[in-house]
Amino acid sequence: MPLPAVLLSAKRMSAHQFVALTLANLRMIIRDRVLHGVLGVAGVMLVLVPAFSSFSMRQSQEVAISLSLSAISLVLMVLTLLLGTSSIWRDIERRYTASIMTLPVSRVIYLLGKFAAMALFLLICAVILTAAGSLVVLLAATQYPSDLPISWGTIALAVLADLVKYLLLGGIAILLSTVSTSFFLPFFGTLAIYLAGSASQEVFEYVSGQFGQEIPALSLAAIKGTYYLLPNFAAFNFKVHAVYALQVQPGSVVFACIYAATYTGLLLILAAWSFNRRAL
Repeated sequence: MPLPAVLLSAKRMSAHQFVALTLANLRMIIRDRVLHGVLGVAGVMLVLVPAFSSFSMRQSQEVAISLSLSAISLVLMVLTLLLGTSSIWRDIERRYTASIMTLPVSRVIYLLGKFAAMALFLLICAVILTAAGSLVVLLAATQYPSDLPISWGTIALAVLADLVKYLLLGGIAILLSTVSTSFFLPFFGTLAIYLAGSASQEVFEYVSGQFGQEIPALSLAAIKGTYYLLPNFAAFNFKVHAVYALQVQPGSVVFACIYAATYTGLLLILAAWSFNRRAL
C-alpha cells in the first residue's frame, strides 16, 4: 500500500477511535448519579429565581437575569470541577485505563476523548439550563415589566462565554489530573487557580495604579508575571451586558475566543505530554 494511503488510513482509524471514546465517555458521564444531583439542585435554584426577583419589584427582570446567569455559571463550574478532576483519576483507580491501553489506542486520543466528552456534556447542560433560565426570566418580566428590553442574544452570549471559560478550566483540571495520583490535588488546585484567575484582573489594575508605586519593583514584577501566567477569567464575563441589554464589542468576543482556544490548546498539549510520560 502506498505511504499516503497508509497515512490516510491511520488518520481515519484515529478519528474513529476518538469518536468512539468520546461517545463512550459521554455515556458514562450521563449515567453518573452525582451529576444528576447537581443538575437537580440547579433546577431548584432556577425555580426559586422568580421568588427572589419579586423582592425587587422595580428591577425584577434585571435581578432574574442576573440570578439565572449566576446559577447557570455556578452549576457549570461545579460540573467542570467534578468531571475534569475525577474522570482520569477514577479510570486509573478502577483500572479502566490499563484495559484501554491494551487496545490500539494512543494516550493522546484517550485524553482528548475525555476532554471532548466533558465539553459535550457541558454544552448539553448549558443549553438545557439556558432554556430553563429563559423561561424564568420571561416569567419575571411578565409579572413586573421593565423599561429595558430583554437582549436574548446577549444572554446567550454570556452563557456561551461561561461555557468557553469552563472548558479552559477543564483543561487545567485534566492537566493536574495527569500529574497527580489522587483526587484532591486536581480538585483543590483547579479551584484555587479559578479563584485566583477570577480576581487577577482587579489585582493587576490595582497594582498598576497609584498603589503600585509603593510596591517594590521585584514584588510588582512578580505580581504582573503571575497575572500574565494565570488564566484571565474576567475576559469571559458578559453578565452586566446581558442584564442591562448593553452592546458587546465584537473585539471583546473575538479576543476571548482566541485567548481561550490558545490557552486550552497549550494546556491539552502539556497534559498529553505529561500523560505519555506517566507510568500506569
